[in-house]
Amino acid sequence: MRQTIGQFLDRPATRYTIMGVILFNAVILGLETSKPVMARAGGLITALDTACLAIFVAELLVKLYARGLRFFRDAWNIFDFLVVGIALVPATGALSVLRALRILRLLRVISVAPTLRRVVEGFVSALPGMASVFLLMGVIFYIAAVIATKLFAATFPEWFGTLGASLYSLFQIMTLESWSMGIVRPVMEVHSEAWIFFVPFILITTFAVVNLVVGLIVNSMQDAHAEESNAATDTYRDEVLNRLRAIEKQLENRS
Repeated sequence: MRQTIGQFLDRPATRYTIMGVILFNAVILGLETSKPVMARAGGLITALDTACLAIFVAELLVKLYARGLRFFRDAWNIFDFLVVGIALVPATGALSVLRALRILRLLRVISVAPTLRRVVEGFVSALPGMASVFLLMGVIFYIAAVIATKLFAATFPEWFGTLGASLYSLFQIMTLESWSMGIVRPVMEVHSEAWIFFVPFILITTFAVVNLVVGLIVNSMQDAHAEESNAATDTYRDEVLNRLRAIEKQLENRS
């Protein structure tokens, strides 16, 4: 019985149905933010949201029954359990802020869609390498902020008056958000040689370190995709071998 239920849950049709409910629930949660819509159909929208939550709870209960303690061995099942569990916490009084967290149910699309899971798994596997890159970027930012504060604090205290202000201004420059006309050119009107500091900073942070992070993520995703493809190939090979053995046994019995 449990095996049959487990096979039913693993069917593509079941996954697509749950995904449809998740997306529909996301639309419902978006409509709840509209006061005119809630004034006209608040009762219906609340009822639909409750129905979606009931479906999610029923799905988790069925999974728990079908898989038992093995349910908690899968990180994605734990993720679904926590996301749905947050929605069940009474959102009253001091916990009213949890009502906004109900939109986290949309993240269940990640656990349902294999392609999205691959993206997240690639990102997670890239975190150790990214930590080293972020540490390097932190060192570069700290050095650049100290230099910028000493060079430009007297003339541009709003942007470089303190170490914190310099860090924020340099972060804005790294993202290329109004960096030229907003910060660098006004500074260069007073300090004409300031480009010697800003141009290398942009080249190192924006074009080198940030692209290094992107490269790590892409490489991790490719590795995750390769592992998944190899696993699928191994599974298919095992199925073919089992069928060949079954055919061989049938031929031996007939002979």
